[in-house]
Amino acid sequence: MRWALVKVSLAVTTMVVLAFAVPLGLVIREMARDRAFSNAEREAAAVAPALSITTDRDQLERVVASVGSDAGMAVHIPAGDGQRALELGRQRAADQDIEAVRRLGRASTTGVPGGSTLLQPVALSTGEIAVVEVYVPESEVTNGVGTAWAVLAGVGLALVVGSVAVADRLGVRMVLPARSLVEGARELGEGKLGARVPVEGPSELRLAAIAFNSMADQVVQLLANERELAADLSHRLRTPLTVLRLNTASLGEGPAAEQTRTAVEQLEREVDTIIRTAREAKPQTAAAGPGAGCDAAEVVRERMAFWSALAEDEGRKWRVAGADRPVRIPVARADLAAALDALLGNVFRHTPEGTAFAVDVHNAEDAVIVLVSDAGPGIPDPEAAMARGRGSGSDGSTGLGLDIVRRLAESTGGDVRIGSSVLGGTEVRIWIQLDGRAPSGGGHRQLRRRRRGRQAASRQS
Repeated sequence: MRWALVKVSLAVTTMVVLAFAVPLGLVIREMARDRAFSNAEREAAAVAPALSITTDRDQLERVVASVGSDAGMAVHIPAGDGQRALELGRQRAADQDIEAVRRLGRASTTGVPGGSTLLQPVALSTGEIAVVEVYVPESEVTNGVGTAWAVLAGVGLALVVGSVAVADRLGVRMVLPARSLVEGARELGEGKLGARVPVEGPSELRLAAIAFNSMADQVVQLLANERELAADLSHRLRTPLTVLRLNTASLGEGPAAEQTRTAVEQLEREVDTIIRTAREAKPQTAAAGPGAGCDAAEVVRERMAFWSALAEDEGRKWRVAGADRPVRIPVARADLAAALDALLGNVFRHTPEGTAFAVDVHNAEDAVIVLVSDAGPGIPDPEAAMARGRGSGSDGSTGLGLDIVRRLAESTGGDVRIGSSVLGGTEVRIWIQLDGRAPSGGGHRQLRRRRRGRQAASRQS
């Protein structure tokens, strides 16, 4: 904006200066020419009275000398009444020009080497017409023109420089508040909730700064309310959790009892995490640092071991693929476990007992793909399901499970897609990007090749 104002001011001022300076310079040059020829006419008029009285050479030479232009003046007297033609001074004009002035009886100017001459006709007492020639050099015609043009150029340049300086100051006055507004928006987007913009600059920018500060205050208040609400709701869960933990002590020993106690302990840890996070002063918006993350294969094995007991009770076949070697991902262990629990819980909740399911882990070049598939009836409208996962819950579903999965994938630059699985039911694909860039086509192609291989193996079996 600043340089745009400077360019506009420079262009407008330059056009205005040219529009006034060029015609004024031409007028000055014409005025200098008129002044030079006016002086020549006065000199010629000073000789005319003497010519009307006498044509004597000596007297005329004294008159011409008294005028002070004997070097640049010539007098041409024709012959008549027994008198020979008389020529005084140096003739510069051509004979035909002199004869034309004598014949027409009016003054004329003509160009000669080094300047111009004024030819002024004068009537003699004998009735003949004498011609007074006054030489006007070019230096006299242009006297003072160069200086005047230099002054005009200097004034024009000063006007242009002044206008540019004023435009630059005005630009700074507008740009600095705009930059402050941009910086404040960037800081607020980075999670710095104390970012505010100084109210300064033009009225429009002041209004924008006031609106931004009001918005920031409302954001802080809304976040504070949400944190308090989340903390309060989480704290209310402590009482039923305590009852559950006490009741699990009476379950005795056995795999089911141990898994129940483990689940209650994990639930207590998750509730504590929610309360601590909600009580923090600002949201965690920074990316995970170097070395942060977890082993996706280990988390998958752990969660499948947890859900396997329920799968055996319901007669469900299950399998895990690709989790036999470490697979590092830039995701917290608890977040990945929560996403897997949400998807596996949907399988048990929305498919009949005895429906098989599987979890596959694919390690591509720039991403890790986790597939949760089942042999159930499938999802009739995957787009509607993803819409519920973005917070528009309907049909009795809050969409919280898919929302957890979606936020986990998008935090790494990945995404979530719902499709048909090789088992015949639903397949939820979690794309976890390793380098934070948008998903590339290489991982998709590698995944499609592996799926075709699994389909061929299924047909052969």
